[in-house]
Amino acid sequence: MNWYLKVLRQYADFSGRARREEYWMFTLFNIIFIIVAMILDNILGLTVEEEPYGVFYFLYGFAVLIPGLAVTVRRLHDVGKSGWMILVALIPIIGAIWLLALMVFDSDPGDNEYGQNPKGVTSEQNEEQFIQELIEKSGGEAEPIIIIDKCPACGKKVSDNDKTCPDCGLSLI
Repeated sequence: MNWYLKVLRQYADFSGRARREEYWMFTLFNIIFIIVAMILDNILGLTVEEEPYGVFYFLYGFAVLIPGLAVTVRRLHDVGKSGWMILVALIPIIGAIWLLALMVFDSDPGDNEYGQNPKGVTSEQNEEQFIQELIEKSGGEAEPIIIIDKCPACGKKVSDNDKTCPDCGLSLI
């Protein structure tokens, strides 16, 4: 639910990058809320003619249209593509399949022209490898102390005592 709310807070932010988790969690909650809206429409008799959707469905769809476009553009940025590539979905069948494939691809490693990697470390490294490299660079005598003031994944300000990011839950240890 945090990822869903994060997307809503970044309502019209079309710049930067979005992780797969952010995109797919937003999509999952969208599907859940759409189903709930359709059920409410049917129970309350608010459907349009014989269609399964009605007032709640349209209101919800309208409310999440811009955040949905924004997170999709940021997801495209994360794989190194322009946000305009969202228009490829207008090509029948093949366009939708191609866009779906892009949404599944892993992040571009490191920074790209759209911003820093939202994972904080490259996709080719895991946290242990990253820490091991830091230890080797420091001479290997002791574990380095890394002081950060914001989460590398979401950019939220964190305190020295935080073990995980209060916003996205990323481990800071």
